Amino acid sequence: MGAIKALRTISWAEGLRSGLRTTWELGLVIFPVTAAVALLRFTPVYGLLLEALAPAMGLFGLPGEAAVPLVLGNLLGLYAAIGAILAMELTVKQVFTLALMLGFSHMLPVETAICRRVGVSATLVVAFRLGLAAAAGLAVARLWDGGGERARYGLAAPVAEEPSGWGEALLAALRAAAEGVAQLALIVFPVMLLIQALKDLGALDRFAALMRPLMRPLGIAPRGAVTVAGGLVFGLAFGAGIILEQAREQRFSRREITLIALFLCACHAVIEDTLIFVPLGIDVLPLLVIRLLSAIALVFLIARLWPEVERGEEHDERSPG
Repeated sequence: MGAIKALRTISWAEGLRSGLRTTWELGLVIFPVTAAVALLRFTPVYGLLLEALAPAMGLFGLPGEAAVPLVLGNLLGLYAAIGAILAMELTVKQVFTLALMLGFSHMLPVETAICRRVGVSATLVVAFRLGLAAAAGLAVARLWDGGGERARYGLAAPVAEEPSGWGEALLAALRAAAEGVAQLALIVFPVMLLIQALKDLGALDRFAALMRPLMRPLGIAPRGAVTVAGGLVFGLAFGAGIILEQAREQRFSRREITLIALFLCACHAVIEDTLIFVPLGIDVLPLLVIRLLSAIALVFLIARLWPEVERGEEHDERSPG
């Protein structure tokens, strides 16, 4: 009876409205960005981009063709990058290097647009993530002497049918964009209903209290705990519903939302973005540990270098999301 009574106290209609509002808001960002990036693959710009990056791959101990998964991952996402890696003959060290670099930097157009939506500089987000990826790649290349054996993949390389003309390419791009929004809606609606239930049952306050010891060393107020947890579990794209909703409700200062965004840029979707690399035949636990420790260390340092000012002053400086 207690459980039934608790369910009746939840504002399900408000949760559905939040889901619809958030899906619409994110769809306005994700649909055009995904369509444009998917279409970019069929233009000369894509080939020029690969040619420009190929010589730099040697710095990370990677062959020139490794530019393909890096470009695909940063433009489209990890699934596209892994599809490209599965079609290559690489060593364990090279696969691990690519996985770590892509863990820090992937799906840049969409995830950067989401960060910009909550008032964080797009330039800062892109520079931070690309810098982390480059530093990680250089570190593995210089510090790890092993991993020279050929990687054994757990899955066969997927075969994708390439469009035969601009009409098919445009349809493929629009279809990819529509599927992206549909997938987002399937995640956002239950997440927003869950958030509404947690609010009405008072669970968010208890959760924030548990997270308080972890937030303060990072320079993040305890009320940012839900935002951080949502990004860690669901990621920047699928967790954007929580991030946007919390940004609206909590009215984070510029410093607070920037620290939250940078932490999640370095480490988000820890379950999916870790397990997704299992088919590549590498040990994925170090990927998670390195990302999490890097996020904690860097945000801790930034929080110490960026002094906290009065809350009203920061709100006056903050630009609209």
